[in-house]
Amino acid sequence: MTEAHINVDPSEIAKFSALAHKWWDIESEFKPLHEINPLRIDFMQKHSDLAGKKILDVGCGGGILAEGLARQGAQVTGIDLAEKSLKVAKLHLFESKLEVDYRCIPVEQLATEEPESYDIVTCMEMLEHVPSPASVVAACARLVKPGGWVFFSTLNRNAKSYMLAVVGAEYILGMLPRGTHDYAKFIKPSELARMTRNAEIETVSLSGLSYNPLTKIYKLDDDAAVNYLIATRKAP
Repeated sequence: MTEAHINVDPSEIAKFSALAHKWWDIESEFKPLHEINPLRIDFMQKHSDLAGKKILDVGCGGGILAEGLARQGAQVTGIDLAEKSLKVAKLHLFESKLEVDYRCIPVEQLATEEPESYDIVTCMEMLEHVPSPASVVAACARLVKPGGWVFFSTLNRNAKSYMLAVVGAEYILGMLPRGTHDYAKFIKPSELARMTRNAEIETVSLSGLSYNPLTKIYKLDDDAAVNYLIATRKAP
């Protein structure tokens, strides 16, 4: 895949590269990712045992989810196009003593090289940061084995998500750096469902992920108005 055809927004890479040194600072801008990580893993565990599974984490960043999956006994590969984030992820393995194979490669290219190679593919908080989310969804579907699971999480697009995820989280509460999200790139569940159908993976379940600013606690629930996760499966 030539650089011109890589499905990436250079400004997004620059944004996360500038913050790369903070990935494992649990009081930094990445605090929300650390706090929701157990919930993301619980959501996956409800659909498939993770232990012993070969898992690909697409858009792995500094390795927060990848390490969480490795702690469950999975054989994990993490891919990202932000090299600074990958360097941080690799360095953190010396501290965690876990094993994760990190690679800087576009998911579409990996799908061509390793089709149907993974039991589980995860793509969390990434689709809203790329020019063509449908291309990522299709690549994830190609990478998973027949009968395997693909998990996505992203942000819904509506007035509530704009007020909470952009205005609230970035400008009022300061939970995220201003400019973290581009509201126009948020994805409605119906739009993501269409992408998964086109990629020939079936949506099995959807869960909302909500945050209570008073208790400062995240939880999985039925409210998918802002953050949501979906579990999809390829036919055996």
